[in-house]
Amino acid sequence: MSRISIIGAGFSGLSAAAYLSAAGHEVTVYEKNGAPGGRARQLNPGNGYVFDMGPSWYWMPDIFEQFFGDFGYRPSDFYRLKLLDPSFGMVFSGEETLMNIPSGFDELCSLFESVETGSSEKLRAFMREAEYKYEKGMHEMAYKPGLSVTEFADAGLIKKALRMDMFSSFSRHVRAHFSHPRLIALMEFPVLFLGGMPQDTPALYSLMSYAGLKLGTWYPEGGFGNVVKAVMEVAAANGATFRFNACVEHIVVENSSARGIICNGENIPSDGVIAAADYHHVEHQLLPASHRNYSEKYWQNKTLAPSCLIFYLGISKRIASLQHHTLFFEGDLLQHSRQIYREAQWPTHPLFYACCPSRTDDTLAPEGHENLFLLMPIAPGLEDGEAVREKYFQLMMGRLENYTGTPLTPHIDFKQSYCVSDFMDDYHSYKGNAYGLANTLRQTAIMKPKVSNKKIDNLFYAGQLTVPGPGVPPALISGKIASQQLLKYLNNRTHEAAI
Repeated sequence: MSRISIIGAGFSGLSAAAYLSAAGHEVTVYEKNGAPGGRARQLNPGNGYVFDMGPSWYWMPDIFEQFFGDFGYRPSDFYRLKLLDPSFGMVFSGEETLMNIPSGFDELCSLFESVETGSSEKLRAFMREAEYKYEKGMHEMAYKPGLSVTEFADAGLIKKALRMDMFSSFSRHVRAHFSHPRLIALMEFPVLFLGGMPQDTPALYSLMSYAGLKLGTWYPEGGFGNVVKAVMEVAAANGATFRFNACVEHIVVENSSARGIICNGENIPSDGVIAAADYHHVEHQLLPASHRNYSEKYWQNKTLAPSCLIFYLGISKRIASLQHHTLFFEGDLLQHSRQIYREAQWPTHPLFYACCPSRTDDTLAPEGHENLFLLMPIAPGLEDGEAVREKYFQLMMGRLENYTGTPLTPHIDFKQSYCVSDFMDDYHSYKGNAYGLANTLRQTAIMKPKVSNKKIDNLFYAGQLTVPGPGVPPALISGKIASQQLLKYLNNRTHEAAI
């Protein structure tokens, strides 16, 4: 049995803890904050409201099933899922009603046809391609560690990669099928919110459209906090232990091996380390320059996914006209994208997202109240003082009140904001990014920061800045990949010792 230290109790760290403890090792997870989940923590202010602080879209249910299935469980052993119908709504400029996106695919095809004649058959063709990309991308390629191009050396995988449109633009791919602005916005929004300008994102990521529009948008009762608890329970059942308010200050390196960590001033011996905290922070704050994979210049040249301005709001009245998920797309998606990825400025006419989970789950707010979460994607690294936060709060609330036709601001009985500096303080997030790296071609698969440290043989990285990328399902996969690499190292060491 080896002693393993995991830095960070987000989804990737919890996933790694589950796999490594199940393999029989002594695993301890060290988390700087007071609760597990990382960006998926919950905010419980003690007034009857419970807020998911980060992830709110439960997509790719099969990836969650795969994770729990690896340990003999099902998601239903821990939490109940509800299929949202409609999946979400979209508000466009000049619209007084939602464009509701149905959960059933036949109904979705009918919606497309009502917007653009002939688009229903194009949608079916688009989804056939996207399904192939999803099956091969998420069930085969996403589980590759991305250490070498030789992982894709067999002819089958090379052919699949070519068929998956790795080198063409997602924007062009969408426009080859659809021409109506509303349909284009519907297909492109996951790319903007999860990491990239559609023009710079490979058409591979149409798999996101398949995940959201064909597999459905689900809701875990009690919120994502219950998913966090479930993954942690799996790890704990196999013997993993957890230390909270435990700030790791240094990784102890001797002779090209991680020998332990310094946590809250305590030297803790380790036979292997999984760094599931922010990759840049681990390298530039926990390691000496001589043992880093990447320089500061390397990180400065990376294209980051957005940060966010988020407001957690308690509203002392019901809001009948809001869906669980509502996207406000009155602005220009391309302009907002440029102001995130090219110009790095606060948006002029921002798009934003409203989540009202109390429409589905009445345990998240006091009776007769609503739990409201507003999120606006922004460029990382922006100055985010109280004045600019309040400016955009007023803008978003004004548009929300205009859409709902009812005053909401006088009914706010809880309000808390979260933005760039909070991501930096709470997660050591590089430039306050919320999602990791943008999904550009040069930052896909083997082009992402490596899961292994090139100079330390038993230090491996997990999380959104390495493979496979941003999002909760990829984080679960990332933890598995990192754990497999560490297990391979430990097994080789045991074999060498036996010889």
